[in-house]
Amino acid sequence: MREEERLVLLGPEGLPELTYVEGVRDGRPWADLARVVGPDPVPAVLAGMPGWAVSGSVELGEQLVRHGARVLRHAHGMERDLVADPPPREWASVPLPDGLRVVPCDRAAHELFPAWRAAFSPGHPDHHQGSDEEALDAQLAPLLSGAVLGPVLACSTLAVDGAGHVVAGVVVTDRDGRPWVATVFRQPESRYAGLGSRLLRRMLADAAAGGLARIGLAVSDANPARGLYEQLGFAVTDTSLTVLVP
Repeated sequence: MREEERLVLLGPEGLPELTYVEGVRDGRPWADLARVVGPDPVPAVLAGMPGWAVSGSVELGEQLVRHGARVLRHAHGMERDLVADPPPREWASVPLPDGLRVVPCDRAAHELFPAWRAAFSPGHPDHHQGSDEEALDAQLAPLLSGAVLGPVLACSTLAVDGAGHVVAGVVVTDRDGRPWVATVFRQPESRYAGLGSRLLRRMLADAAAGGLARIGLAVSDANPARGLYEQLGFAVTDTSLTVLVP
C-alpha cells in the first residue's frame, strides 16, 4: 500500500491554505481529504479550483456553500479495527442463500453494473443523477480500474447466481494506503435481503486473515446502512462535506 501524496493549494499571498489528495469524482477533478492549513482557504479554493469537487470538514464545506458551492455529499467516515477487535472466525464461512456463490471481484464493470445501479436507484442518497451510461463510465468503471480510490484489494467479493450474473458485491480499495470499502451493493429484490451484510462479514474475515489492520468507509448521512456498519464494528471517526466549487 502506498502513502497518500498530499498536494498544497497556495493562497493569494503565496502561503499554504489547503492540503489535499488529488483524484477524480464523477469525471471532475477532486480535492479529497482536504485539510485547512491556513487562516482563510476559501478565496484560494474559489480562485484555484473552479469546477472541482472538494471533500473536507463540515466547517470548510459550509464556508464554501456560503460562497455559492453546491453540496454533493454529507458523509460520515467510519473505521473498524481488525486487530484489537478481530472478526469472529465463523464470519469467514457465512453461508449465502441457496443458488448463490462467492467469487472474486475480478469482473468487468459492465457485469457488476446492473446490480450496482439497481442498488442505488432514484431516491437513494447515493443515486447517480445521470444516465446509465454516465453512471457506468463516470462512477463504476473508474472505481474498479483504480482511478478513483486506488486499486481493488483481494478481499473484495461478489455474489453471483446460478447463471453467473452478479447480484451483490463489496469492493475494497487501497485508498492512499488505507483499506477502504468503496461500495457495497445488492439487487433490491426481497430474496436478496441481508446479502450485503453476509458479504461484509466474509470480507472482514478475509481482510483480517490477509493481514489488514484496519478498514474504513464513508456512509452518506441519510443512508440507513450506517446502522449495519455499526453492528459490524465500524465506528464514526469524522464527518465531512463534499461540495462542488462554482
